[in-house]
Amino acid sequence: MTTRVGIIGSGIMGSGIAEVASRAGYEVVLRSRKQESADATLAKMDSSLARAVSKGRLSEEEHAAILARVTATDDLSQVADCGLVIESVVEDLATKTALFAELDQVCGPDTILATNTSTLAVTEMAVATGRPDKVCGIHFFNPASAMKLVEIVTPMTASDETIEAAVAFATKCGKDPVKVADRAGFIVNHLLFPYLNNAVRMLENGTASREHIDQAMMGGCNFPMGPLALLDLVGLDTSVAILDALYDEFGDHHYRAVPLLRRMVTAGYLGRKSGQGFYDYSK
Repeated sequence: MTTRVGIIGSGIMGSGIAEVASRAGYEVVLRSRKQESADATLAKMDSSLARAVSKGRLSEEEHAAILARVTATDDLSQVADCGLVIESVVEDLATKTALFAELDQVCGPDTILATNTSTLAVTEMAVATGRPDKVCGIHFFNPASAMKLVEIVTPMTASDETIEAAVAFATKCGKDPVKVADRAGFIVNHLLFPYLNNAVRMLENGTASREHIDQAMMGGCNFPMGPLALLDLVGLDTSVAILDALYDEFGDHHYRAVPLLRRMVTAGYLGRKSGQGFYDYSK
């Protein structure tokens, strides 16, 4: 099993996966397009680990050791000798396939290339490379440090050895891997997003207030978070992209993004990451 893992992408998921992998003992190369954003992501990880120390979940020595295993860079060639590279960039198929084609040229022939996509077709990324048997999906959930589930997505091109290695990686990271075929939305988002979309439809129709919709689902179904607050956490732009991918594949009207959701994205109300979504996070 590899001891060196590359993470492409400096967003919240890239940072979270890097932290999880480093905690599990892997050497991590965290690559961003700009050194400043790579350094900023490393600083966020440092803050996350410091919070764990303050809560007694981690020692100062463990904090230092975890951080020391992470290298932040803007140089893609730094992942060349990684046994596993996981991309976690924008949820756009063209962007991801172009990145996989580039990684195919940069990385050694035995490197497994994985995507953290939550919805997009992994097969499309696999065939953009000269190693489709070594491409799979390793889908972490947000926040990666806390969520136990990882979906291991199996495109028809992937070898059994690749999938076994992906399962072993997730398991070593302390996660609970589930294997799923390469279908849009996989397991969780396939079932989750009609529910989230219908919650927005309910708000748009004036059935109930945002607070009462969220309160009802938390109190009535024992969910830890209401659907509108969850959409803010996921990101409204990401949510629309997921819904569009699901609708393109299945044609089911439950996957057609509600107009209010699209208008909010157009207005720049993207949820927590922009400071404003269904709720105000700017204060």
